[in-house]
Amino acid sequence: MGLRGLALKKLIGFQLAWAMRPDDPLERRRRVERSARRLQPARDVVSEPVSAGGVKAEWLSSPGVDRDRVLLHLHGGGYYTGSIATHRDLISRLGRAAGMRSLAVDYRLAPEHPFPAALDDATTAYRWLLSEGFDPARIVLAGDSSGGGLALATLVKLRDDGVPLPARAVLLSPWTDLALTGDSVTRNASRDPINRARYLEISPPLYAGSEDVKNPLISPLYADPAGLPPLLIQVGSDETLLDDSTRFAERARAAGVDVTLEIWPGMFHVFQMSARFLPEARRAIEVAGAFMRAHAS
Repeated sequence: MGLRGLALKKLIGFQLAWAMRPDDPLERRRRVERSARRLQPARDVVSEPVSAGGVKAEWLSSPGVDRDRVLLHLHGGGYYTGSIATHRDLISRLGRAAGMRSLAVDYRLAPEHPFPAALDDATTAYRWLLSEGFDPARIVLAGDSSGGGLALATLVKLRDDGVPLPARAVLLSPWTDLALTGDSVTRNASRDPINRARYLEISPPLYAGSEDVKNPLISPLYADPAGLPPLLIQVGSDETLLDDSTRFAERARAAGVDVTLEIWPGMFHVFQMSARFLPEARRAIEVAGAFMRAHAS
């Protein structure tokens, strides 16, 4: 990581420390929304609100994209923060790189709506795409952080329900284990400015509610991954959740799933959100775009 990346890492750490200072999850949510206002998409991105089977969503399109191919994206935020607004720039960049429209989903958040509300909204949005005539072979499912874990849970749920799966999935720093059993949670504690333990620990009880956090549809690390479509996983080497990616990739490969795991040296949690400032983030998005173009065309 260059000097720009190191400086950006420090700045993000300071901003997140401010956003996460209150213990109240709703106040944290408001601060995250406020902090993300500067992350606006390019001026040529067209936004169209839509109801995806009753779920609040938004089409995001860049000039020249193929409107018959769809990137269905689930935002991160620990299941209790985050929204389309906080992730519009990232989602639109991924869609542009893939040459397809993006459908961003504003799934319901904890603690007002614990599990399985987010999963229900994600599967409903995907089923809505199918009902609108989109070919599953031309759909890519994506998610970052908790949205990456939710994307995996969505795939498992759809598979178990006998619904045709999307062509591929792109997972950016997915949170696959809400039990926080990965060694990297402590090993990288001093290196990750974003996912410190005290930031992570609030989410599992809020989201899981009365359910066991090792429920496979809450923590997909414990799910049977057999039959899932090819996956691209991007994660930073300095993340506390690094082992969430490496362990899931190992389990998925053992089950016969085609997994591409990329560990980006020196990078932090969902570093792709810093694409406006960070060359590594822009390269990672281009790699993800090439993966999606190759497998959903």
